[in-house]
This record gives sequence, structure tokens and C-alpha cells, in this order.
Amino acid sequence: MDAAVVIASIDEVGTDTIAVEFESPDGFEAEPGQFIKLTGTVDGEEYSRFYTLSSPDVEGTFETTIEIDHEEGGPFSAYLASLEPGDELQMSGPFGSDHYEGERRVVVLAGGPGIGPAVGIGERALADGNEAAIVYRDDAPAHRERLADLEDRGATVRLLENGTADLADAVTDVVTADPDEQVFVYGFASFIEDVEAALEATGSGVDGAKVENFG
Repeated sequence: MDAAVVIASIDEVGTDTIAVEFESPDGFEAEPGQFIKLTGTVDGEEYSRFYTLSSPDVEGTFETTIEIDHEEGGPFSAYLASLEPGDELQMSGPFGSDHYEGERRVVVLAGGPGIGPAVGIGERALADGNEAAIVYRDDAPAHRERLADLEDRGATVRLLENGTADLADAVTDVVTADPDEQVFVYGFASFIEDVEAALEATGSGVDGAKVENFG
């Protein structure tokens, strides 16, 4: 789908991290873990970037979580942070096959901006009556309130902040031998490499995991 989308709200959800909520255009359908392309014009130049959904569904509105990169990301993320409700962007999508499909137990391993799809998938899984576990590594964690709410609702949450806990230990805590379990991995390449090593240590390996590499 290609459509204009209207911003419903923008909220700060962490250090240099915002959650942008859009009004869902007619006919838009997507699952947690899929991603969209947003396009806008900054100082006369058109930019397009891909962002993974961070809302549990797209009924009425949908959300993306955006890390504002002041160095390598160019001006687009800062431009998005400057917008207000009522402003419009162009959207294409959704894209991606590594998304939630109603699995009975989900384990989401997230690094940095991977927290967006992690909370969306976790919330959707619990709403469907399924189990959820999240391991999230970041020096400046975002979406703390949603993570706390997920934990209150019965999800297992392991927050690895400032190197205070080992990724392999956390992965071992949450990955089981349950044949109905689905592992999701969202993050940059260095995080995914660390996750692959952690999964190998559990004996499960990365085969069968749904992985989105942010580059």
C-alpha cells in the first residue's frame, strides 16, 4: 500500500527516542514485527527510511518507535521528531515476513531500536492469550513503562542495561525447549552476532528464529 498518513501523536519514550502514532489509512493491514517505509522532504531533499511497527495492532492507529540519530542517520529522524499531530508523510508497506503469527510462546531478543517490535509483539501475544518473554539490551532503554506493564501482565522481561548482565545468561533464562516457541531477533548487526552466539550456547542455535537486521 502507498498512502499519505497523518500523525496522531508523538511521544518521547526514552533518550533520543520517540514513538510516532499514525492514523491508519483505509485498508491498511499489518502484523507486529512488520515494517513500513516513511518518506518526507527535508530542506528540499526527499528522504525515505524503514521503520518497524511497535504497536500490537493497526486498528485505528499504528505506531513506530524511532531512535533519533544525530550523527549517522542524517536529518530525517530529527525531522520526524520536529513534526506535530496533523502533519502528513507518505507511507509504503507493510513489508517483511519475520513477524508475529499467533505463536503460542514468543521470545523477543531486542537491541537498541529493536525494542519497538519487541513491545508490540509482546503486547499482542498477551492479548491473544499467549506467552511472551523479552530480552532487551540498551545503554539507554526506551519504553520502560510498556515493559513494566508487560511484566505486570505476566511476561518475562530481562533488561540488560549498562552491561550489568550477560546476554547469554538472559537468553538461557528465557529460551526453552517448547516446540511451540518462536524466537524473534531485532537489532543492528553487532547485536545479532551476539545473539547468535548466545543461542548457540543454549544449544538451540539461530535456525528457525525470525531475524530482522537493522544494518
